[in-house]
Amino acid sequence: MERGEQKQPLISKEGVTNRDDILNEVKKLLCLAGPLVLVNLLLCFAQMISVMFVGHLGELPLAGASMATAFASVTGFSLMTGMGSALDTFLFKLGLGNKGAALANGISYWTNAILLAVYVRVSPSCKKTWTGFSAEALHDVMKYVRLAVPSAIMICLETWSFEMMVLLSGLLPNPKLETSVLSICLNTYSIVYMIPLGLSGATSIRVSNELGAGRPQAARLAVCVVLCVVATEGVIVAIVLILGRHIWGYCYSKEEKVVRYVGEMMILLAASYFQDGLQAVLSGTARGCGWQKIGAFANLGAYYLIGIPVGIVLAFVYHIGGKGLWTGIIVALFAQASFLAIITIRTDWEKEAKKASNRVYGSMIPVEASS
Repeated sequence: MERGEQKQPLISKEGVTNRDDILNEVKKLLCLAGPLVLVNLLLCFAQMISVMFVGHLGELPLAGASMATAFASVTGFSLMTGMGSALDTFLFKLGLGNKGAALANGISYWTNAILLAVYVRVSPSCKKTWTGFSAEALHDVMKYVRLAVPSAIMICLETWSFEMMVLLSGLLPNPKLETSVLSICLNTYSIVYMIPLGLSGATSIRVSNELGAGRPQAARLAVCVVLCVVATEGVIVAIVLILGRHIWGYCYSKEEKVVRYVGEMMILLAASYFQDGLQAVLSGTARGCGWQKIGAFANLGAYYLIGIPVGIVLAFVYHIGGKGLWTGIIVALFAQASFLAIITIRTDWEKEAKKASNRVYGSMIPVEASS
């Protein structure tokens, strides 16, 4: 064989892949997703520890903290790194209670933001990324806004629906119990969801990079690989949630009725987590392809026209309580994942690659010739 024939392309024009192609794609996805998952987990652990501290103060403080956390998420002012747990312990000993937990989160988040700003400013890795403020940042800013705003709406609509379930639980009979348990479930769910969220971000990067480089089949392979990865991971985490359902509640509360109720809810969490992992990477595909508007409408319909109404009916008409509210979330996730899956299956990857190339070259800043 000639020396020039030894190097094979990543994927053939016919879209035929082999084992090495798949393994290489898995490595690329995990290298991108790993740091994203780790950072998000560290941030969420700070909030989890705070909720655990508050939970051991009693049902009422836990319910109040749940409402405050939900309100913060809905309004966009969420407060929350490694120093969070130490601050929680210190402020807890000062007798500040749930206010101390909130203060610990606030200090942790501000510390994290300051450290990131310092890193971007002094790190050699960011020299080409951050070159200071200039008028060039406003070049084609409307193209950025047209992608950024629908993308933000797409994410917010999904996040707000989960928080709305906690707020609605305050209207149920025995609101302290219902709100406390749903808060524990949402807190637990937020932790494990960081894994598919990291994979979702990696999917957006891989799909957008390959489409922008004019390699549509590589983008398609990235989507297929990440779906297999997240499905496998989803099954494993769901099994862990089910096996640990009888003891997990003790991390948050000493109340037997709370622990028992959390154990019952963990079954629903496991079912919703698997579906949420699939929709997360499909949403990442949508963002990578520039389908933010489609994703926003999909989330609007799935959660606010289907999921939340179903949850309200089950909770308040059929009196299923918090289980009914979370069942509505499961229905919404199924609808969202189904819609995004149909769009992804019907995608013309060659066409999407051309669109991506047009966006890339259309947004390039012209370089002035030096005098």
